Amino acid sequence: MSTFFFIVILIIVFIGIPIGAGWFIHWAIKSSGHPKAAKSITLIYGLIVLISGVFIYFEDEFFTKEDARFFVEEQGIELMDEFKVVHNESSSAIGDYYHTFTIEISGSDKRKAINEIKKSENFQSEKSSVDTLLYLSGNRYFGPKVTQNYETENAFIREFFEPSGQKGYAPTFRKIEISKSRNELTFKEINE
Repeated sequence: MSTFFFIVILIIVFIGIPIGAGWFIHWAIKSSGHPKAAKSITLIYGLIVLISGVFIYFEDEFFTKEDARFFVEEQGIELMDEFKVVHNESSSAIGDYYHTFTIEISGSDKRKAINEIKKSENFQSEKSSVDTLLYLSGNRYFGPKVTQNYETENAFIREFFEPSGQKGYAPTFRKIEISKSRNELTFKEINE
């Protein structure tokens, strides 16, 4: 029964409300004596809703190498050579967003990225105790930005945590893993 209720809510939110809003816009403008303007504005509104829906549904298909470069370099890892996007996936629900991608990088970029992580002030080797930033703070809404750099048995990792600064809004958690055995870099973003 709860699945049926959830589907009904989704239909109302993603189909009913936009159609209802379009109908109201058309009715309001037509009632004010502008039937041609009502058709034009309703058509423009419909196209905006349709394009937005297509973009949201096919978001992963629009992901480019430049997007990948931006997310990686935002975390202080610079990519100088060509790379290939091996995997990209994102999903979202009300209040949650997950995005992960894997890129195949050159040996030179891999060495530079590992050195960048290792030379970080707070770098910890795999023998050290490493806290998981996602669950580090009891207060996920306020506090400082935190970056953590460490090594595990299989990867070198840089994690970034930024509280939202507002109660009820998800903090930002980003994680970059550089594989020890392959020339691969995996990026994960979790906002929940």
